[in-house]
Amino acid sequence: MFSDLLPRVFIHKENGQEITLTDPDINLSPEEVCDFYSTLYAILTTAKIVGPEFKSDKAEYQFVTTLGTKG
Repeated sequence: MFSDLLPRVFIHKENGQEITLTDPDINLSPEEVCDFYSTLYAILTTAKIVGPEFKSDKAEYQFVTTLGTKG
């Protein structure tokens, strides 16, 4: 698969800031990466994974959370 050839990055937004998370292990699924980072960012325990979106030379995944969002 094409996405397996590109490096993966994971994007998480917190307090209006976009945080780029590196891929801890290429052998982990995006769900497992989200679980891995949920130890640092508790909000990710309820995140939805969107992607991959191919940008430049990487496959970008978004960790999308709605908890605490106004509107």
